[in-house]
Amino acid sequence: MASTKKLQERVVLRTTAWILAEFVILFLLLALIARRAAATSTSLGTLALVCEAWFAFVWALGMNCKWSPVRFDTRPDNLLPDELPALDMFVTTADPLLEPPVITVNTVLSLLALDYPDVGKLACYVSDDGCSPVTCYALREAAKFAALWVPFCKRHGVGVRAPFMYFSSAPPEDGTDAGTVGREFLESWAFMKSEYEKLVTRIENADEGSILRDAEFADFIDAERRNHPTIIKVLWDNTKSRRTGQGFPHLVYVSREKGPKHYHNFKAGAMNVLTRVSDVMTNAPIMLNVDCDMFVNNPQVALHAMCLLLGFGDETESGFV
Repeated sequence: MASTKKLQERVVLRTTAWILAEFVILFLLLALIARRAAATSTSLGTLALVCEAWFAFVWALGMNCKWSPVRFDTRPDNLLPDELPALDMFVTTADPLLEPPVITVNTVLSLLALDYPDVGKLACYVSDDGCSPVTCYALREAAKFAALWVPFCKRHGVGVRAPFMYFSSAPPEDGTDAGTVGREFLESWAFMKSEYEKLVTRIENADEGSILRDAEFADFIDAERRNHPTIIKVLWDNTKSRRTGQGFPHLVYVSREKGPKHYHNFKAGAMNVLTRVSDVMTNAPIMLNVDCDMFVNNPQVALHAMCLLLGFGDETESGFV
């Protein structure tokens, strides 16, 4: 049964004073142009006239874009859990030196800890265009840490679920971010921070040679960055959650095939491969694309997005910009 409650509401923003101020500026620009046109007699004055006219034209276009601003207020509490569609989350990285694996790990952990009624409908795919065993190793370690991190975030209502950001400040002293703060929470906070620091140490000290001695990473032996077969590894299978209670999304590592004679189309090519891999494995109707140096600063971001995607009675009333 479809929800009869509103999922979003269109709110018109009142900007009368702002619009009047922009009209005053536009009229001043037009007056300046008229005066310049009447007094111009040199090539330098003509050039100034053209520049000022162009600026006035761009200003008028900007006013048109801001003529009737609106805000959409979403209501994720009105979503029916059974009607929420599946969601595939894509993270792309290309170079472990320019984009350190610790940064990618924090982005992935913030996605794995999203609030969603059924985590079985979520899956996170990481594309590694650098074909780095260190990146794959870092994600494997992140999957182990997520078994602790995700329950901690949901139990204490953590707002920003990227560990590096969360642990950059002291533990909260009130209930705004972590629920009821007490001795138990402070002990959990200290334990999680210690485990995160251990995770960072393992990743930063990881040596490619020692990693390749692990049979799990044998696919990376003799693999060159621009010449290697496809490598796909399921680092966390969400079906395990039903047995262990460790509920967080699938985590899949993908390094697409590359050859010196084939153009790989950079990030666009990586996204195409991710869509094909996800089509075979989870085939979610909605995809979320995140760069490796981004992180989720609102754990309900997926629910807010669903309010906008599902909250219109007619699909012609909404669009992607």
